[in-house]
Amino acid sequence: MMDEPAAGPLTDGFGRRIDYLRVSVTDRCDLRCSYCLPKDFKGFETPANWLRLDEMARLVGVFVGLGIRKVRLTGGEPLLRRGVADLARDIAAMPGLADLSVSTNGTQLVRHAEALRAAGVTRLNISLDTLDAAAFSQITGRDCLDSVLAGLAAARQAGYSPIKLNSVVHAATPEDDVRRLLDYAVEQGFVLRLIEPMPMGECGRGFTHTDLNALGTRLAADAGLVPSLAGSATGPARYWTAGEGAPVLGVITPMSRHFCAACNRVRLGVDGTLYLCLGQEAQVPLGRLLRSGASDSQLARAILVGIAAKPERHEFVTRPERIVRFMAQTGG
Repeated sequence: MMDEPAAGPLTDGFGRRIDYLRVSVTDRCDLRCSYCLPKDFKGFETPANWLRLDEMARLVGVFVGLGIRKVRLTGGEPLLRRGVADLARDIAAMPGLADLSVSTNGTQLVRHAEALRAAGVTRLNISLDTLDAAAFSQITGRDCLDSVLAGLAAARQAGYSPIKLNSVVHAATPEDDVRRLLDYAVEQGFVLRLIEPMPMGECGRGFTHTDLNALGTRLAADAGLVPSLAGSATGPARYWTAGEGAPVLGVITPMSRHFCAACNRVRLGVDGTLYLCLGQEAQVPLGRLLRSGASDSQLARAILVGIAAKPERHEFVTRPERIVRFMAQTGG
């Protein structure tokens, strides 16, 4: 009989503490953002292979028992899956969990913002690449910018704080669009985070990144913002503030200035596959183990072995063709 694994902290082979788990509750999405999914993509996971929500909660519970302190529910678009608020409630109640958040494209937030808040979700990351309706339709494949903006208003009304806007910015993105987003974020009290596209899948490799460190510095100077004293201690973003208090603008630069040395996260796919790095194929089939009858102790040991083998860094720059799966298949 195996001994019970000791509870956290989880540490990988490079001394990094792993305390953040991102959980994909579905690989489906109601948008087709050009850098994320091809418009004609049909290779989604078979629903029969999706973990049930109780199975997801069980796996998350094992992770929390091992030292995970932050959980984010992602997709695809997580709010397309029925019962996500119930899953959030189960996770929020787990002893030791310090933070539960959701990443969403915002199209479903008007209907779900209050329920998620009541379930224990305190933070939201909402994708928004432009405030131009025509450009939004071209990027996402849908004319629904008004629905996203209404969702943002509903989220603010529900009391979420902070609300972060995630905007993918590449070499062809008009700088005026980014400036308009920054003005909107300042006006609404949101945090704007600019993100370099990653070469995940064929569509991801179709976009050339631009150095967002330079763009962020320029935008911050023009807006009278100063570098945050907190730096990037709590995540991959480099932030600027209005002088004191919460961040206003951030940049996430996996391509021009990677942050692998401080990586603290792993991802759980909708089928229970544990992805150890976005830019590597290293993975652990936790869903298959769970459905084959593995005990919580056996699942914990598989997690520990996987974390110990977490790669040192991604290979997006040196081997961009390496990752054929799309971002939506990995989980946000």
